[in-house]
Amino acid sequence: MNIFRFYKDEFSKLLKDNNYECNYEKLSVDSPRQSSFGDLAFNAPLIFSSSLKKNPLDIGAEIADLIKNKFPEFESIEVAKPGFVNLRLKKTFWFNFLSSFQDDKGKLATEIKKINIEYVSANPTGPLHVGHCRGAVYGDVLANLLSFIGNNVTKEYYINDYGNQIHMFAKSVYARLLEIKENIKFPLDQGLYPGDYLKDIAHNLIQKNAIKDLSDYDLIKDDIGTMAMSEAMVMIKSDLLSLGIKHDLFVSEKELVGKDLVAKTIKILDEKDCIYEGILPKPKGNDNEEWEERNQLLFKSTKFGDDVDRALKKSDGTWTYFANDVAYHAYKLERKFDKYINVLGADHSGYLKRLKACMDALSDFKTDFECKVCQLVKLFKSGEPYKMSKRAGDFITAKELVEAVGVDAVRFMMIYRSNDSQLDFDFDLVTEKTKENPVFYVQYASARIHSILRKVELKKDDFDKKNLNFLDSEAEIDLIKKLSLWSKCLELSSNNLEPHRIPYYLYDLASSFHSYWNLGKENNDFRIIENENMALVHARVFLLEKVLMVIKSGLSILGVSAPDSM
Repeated sequence: MNIFRFYKDEFSKLLKDNNYECNYEKLSVDSPRQSSFGDLAFNAPLIFSSSLKKNPLDIGAEIADLIKNKFPEFESIEVAKPGFVNLRLKKTFWFNFLSSFQDDKGKLATEIKKINIEYVSANPTGPLHVGHCRGAVYGDVLANLLSFIGNNVTKEYYINDYGNQIHMFAKSVYARLLEIKENIKFPLDQGLYPGDYLKDIAHNLIQKNAIKDLSDYDLIKDDIGTMAMSEAMVMIKSDLLSLGIKHDLFVSEKELVGKDLVAKTIKILDEKDCIYEGILPKPKGNDNEEWEERNQLLFKSTKFGDDVDRALKKSDGTWTYFANDVAYHAYKLERKFDKYINVLGADHSGYLKRLKACMDALSDFKTDFECKVCQLVKLFKSGEPYKMSKRAGDFITAKELVEAVGVDAVRFMMIYRSNDSQLDFDFDLVTEKTKENPVFYVQYASARIHSILRKVELKKDDFDKKNLNFLDSEAEIDLIKKLSLWSKCLELSSNNLEPHRIPYYLYDLASSFHSYWNLGKENNDFRIIENENMALVHARVFLLEKVLMVIKSGLSILGVSAPDSM
């Protein structure tokens, strides 16, 4: 239960019953800035002061009296500047809260939505690299989170297997085939993909006896492209699996083009008066003297908030990448999701407005569509930029990163900062067994609690005799209060598409647990299980089971293991 939402609803009802008029949407119940202020902070005096034209402190006094008469579970109610009602709950409230506390799996979605999340969608011309890692983990964790609270989520990957980069990829594989079979040196001056991974693809094709005659590239280029692409996707899916990621659906750009979906989608937009023949201005910063303005087929994306209208056809008459993207998003709409989320890399931040424009145009502004951009990741070791092997050519692969530090560290740290902030990935930090390493600290809490539970052999009958009133120390009440923040964390994370809140919360919860555990080393009264008062032992074990439940749930959303020993 989200106690903050609960009391906001209850307080709002109380004020409405007493004829207070204001914009109730602006009312909030949150944690106070300092714990000394209490457990809840209600902002009603500030909100009401304008409409009532009264001093917020006077309004606060009125509201405090109303709450005091209606809600006996509050130990203290105080009015504070500039206009808050601060409330502290009695210990009995926290005992009752703990007794019925659950992790809220599948219970928080106000309505079950069908959600499509497209993420990674890296060009299938090479392995996933570190730059893909962050978006991959963010998208996967976000999907897990939205599913955890009760939604129906589809994880989708859009394969960009059409266009010039695929032709170049096929040509690069062909060059590796010649290198292996005919000892022809791989050309480094033709703009081909240089990575050694192409040798693996070429070897696989040779082993399968897929290409028998290399004498005429033009005759076999389509076959090479198709087979090489298939091998590349096997490699990419393996890279994704090393990150703990498994998509529900892979959609091929080539197949969409082959089904003439692009032309059909452009026709739909034309019928909506969103297509015209026109001339685009010279792009800003384009100093190419060969650039010339020309009449071309354009999408009226500025009609939907974009900075410039977008070209749909190239000079050779083929569709632009954007035209194919429009068709792909039309295909998404055909499958009728309640919400669509695209996760993009920092190099695609310029796509946000045009993608939103095409979705608004196709749906007549009736779709819930959102793009999230993941900023760059920088690797550090010993305080310096860190370079690993470069088997992929000029970048570090995701699989190499996982092999170096483990999948748990990669997933936890990739989500430990907001997606719109640059992330510094410190190799030294993620391998330390200290409090400063957040993934270790949270996992260590899981291992410690498991260890405690293994030492306690309690029958179910004994557990039923627990008395949570024994949990009256400040440290124990603090742990219960931390648990009460879990639902709030889930709601804020899912509503704002900010899954980084979850590792923050888990680290905070783990810190409170470790502090509680350490008290037992200083004071025998705080030993969790080595105590003659078995009712107290039962109560403490019950509390720690709830802490472990949340840690396991939180780590499962992150796709990180919750070890029972370390």
